[in-house]
Amino acid sequence: MKKAVVLVIDGVGDLPTPKTPLQAAKKPNLDQLAAEGITGLLSTVGRGVVPGSDTSHLRIFGYEPKICYPGRGPLEALGIGIDLHEGDVAFRANFATINDGVVVDRRAGRIDTATASALSTLVPNSIEDVEIIFKNSVEHRGALVLRGSGLSRCVSETDPHAKEKMPLCEPEDDSPEAEKTARIINKFTEFVYAALSKAPENKKREAKGLPPANVLLLRGPGMFSSVPSITERFDIKGACIAGGALYRGVAKFIGMDIFLAPGATGDRHTDLKAKGNAAVKALETYDLVFVHVKGCDSFGHDGDFNGKTKMIERIDKELIPILMKTGACIVVTGDHSTPCSRKEHSGHEVPILLFAKDERSDKVKKFDEISCMEGGLGHITGKHVMPIILNTMEKAKKYGS
Repeated sequence: MKKAVVLVIDGVGDLPTPKTPLQAAKKPNLDQLAAEGITGLLSTVGRGVVPGSDTSHLRIFGYEPKICYPGRGPLEALGIGIDLHEGDVAFRANFATINDGVVVDRRAGRIDTATASALSTLVPNSIEDVEIIFKNSVEHRGALVLRGSGLSRCVSETDPHAKEKMPLCEPEDDSPEAEKTARIINKFTEFVYAALSKAPENKKREAKGLPPANVLLLRGPGMFSSVPSITERFDIKGACIAGGALYRGVAKFIGMDIFLAPGATGDRHTDLKAKGNAAVKALETYDLVFVHVKGCDSFGHDGDFNGKTKMIERIDKELIPILMKTGACIVVTGDHSTPCSRKEHSGHEVPILLFAKDERSDKVKKFDEISCMEGGLGHITGKHVMPIILNTMEKAKKYGS
C-alpha cells in the first residue's frame, strides 16, 4: 500500500487582478509536481457554494456535512483538547469588553494567553444541573461546553459580531431543551461578567488604559455526536499536522491523531520546515498525513496580494521539497478560495494536484487556478477526493463483482 500526504493550503484560490497570487508566485516545486502529476479544479462543498473551513475539510476527507456536521463549536472544543461526550453542546468563545451592555471590543484588545488563562479560573463549573467546561486557547479565544441532560444546540449567539449591544441568548425553537439551554447561557453570561469585572487582572489592565476582558461572547453553537472514524470507514490510519484549533478539531472528530510540530503556530509565521519534518516522522506510523497551512487565507482576508504571494513562495521553498522526498503520494489543494479583491471566502474552485509514482499525468505544467482548468482530473467536488486518494493508495474497494 502506498502512503499519502494531503496538503491543504487554506484559502489558496483567488481571482486574477490581473494575475492570481498562484500565478504571480515563483513556485518551481509546486509547478514540478503539477507537471509530473495530474491536476484539476475542486469545488469542496458544491459548484458555486461558498464553503466554510469546517465543512470543506470534512468534505475533502469523505464526510458529508449535511449528515455529520456538528457545528463549529464542537470542532473548536475538540481542537483545543476538550474531550466531548454525546449530547454536549459547545460554543466558540471570545473574551471581550462591554461597557453598559455594549460590546466595545470583541477581542478585549487581543489579551495575552497568560491573562486569559488566569481569567478562565473564574468561570463557573456548573449552573443548575449542567456542568460547565471552559478552556482558553490562544489570546482571546476559547471554547465553552455545556454537559447535562435536556440541552439543545438550537439557541442564538451572544456575539453581535460588531460594536453593538450584547444580545441575550434566545431559544430558536419552542422546545423545553432550547429554553433551558438559553436560560443557562444567560445565567452564565451574568455570572462571568460579575466575576471578571472584579478580577485583579482586569483592574491592572484598566489602570494601564487597556480594555478589560469582562465578558465571554459565544457563537457557533453545536451538539456533539460521534461519527465512524476514518480508520473504520477506509481502513487507514490518519494523522493531522495543523496549528489552528479548528483543523485539529476536524481531524480529531473523524478519528485522526494529532501530530504536533514545534513552531506550528497556525498563523503566517508558522514553521513550515517543522511541519514538513513532522510529516516525514508521521509517515513512519500513519498511512495518510494531513498537513494544514493557514497563512494564505489570512492574507486573503486582509486583501494583501503580495503577502499571499510570498506565503505561497514560502510553502514552495520550505515545505514542498521535504514532502517530495518522502516517496508518498502527494495531494495539494485548498479548502476554498479567499480572493484578495473580496477579502472573504468565495465559491470559486481551487486547484488540485495529485502526484504519485507510476500514476497518470496530464499536459498541465503549472499549479494555478487557470492552468489546472485543463487538467486530467477535470472539475470535481469534495466527495471525489477521498476515492481518488484511496485508489492511488491501492486501498479502494471494488464496486460490484
